[in-house]
Amino acid sequence: MASVTKLDRDTEIRAELQPLLDKHGKSRSALKSILHDLQDKYRGLSNEYMQILADMLGMHAVEVQEVISFYSFYNTGKNGKYIIRMCKTMPCKMVGAKELALQFEKQLGIKFGETTPDGKFTLEWTNCIGMCDQGPAFLLNEIPYVRVKVQHVDRIIKECK
Repeated sequence: MASVTKLDRDTEIRAELQPLLDKHGKSRSALKSILHDLQDKYRGLSNEYMQILADMLGMHAVEVQEVISFYSFYNTGKNGKYIIRMCKTMPCKMVGAKELALQFEKQLGIKFGETTPDGKFTLEWTNCIGMCDQGPAFLLNEIPYVRVKVQHVDRIIKECK
């Protein structure tokens, strides 16, 4: 059985990235849209993909890394299928975000910043999601949940399974 060389792997990755460049374009302004699609597909952004994407867009890899590190919704690690991003701002904390977060940790058996062993859920803290008047709030992938109570957590998790 032949082993895959780095050149073969680079060629495979370029072939996977090309449809995204065809869809979004090859300009710097397309970078965030391409990264978003990549993250949706692979549940994270690998260094290998970032370097080749940078090359295909005529950028330095560090420029792609800067975008990923600046925006909190991009992740270089592997995420779960469902990402729960809990707002950690004071307004949400004042109406029960901490208690809600503890319930998610208890139900899922992980801490914030971790992914369940089955790869289904990731818990993350995030800054304001624009729902301060409706807290506690979180995003389940990109869907906002507002005025969530601790007793709702079990139902929310079951709906994902």
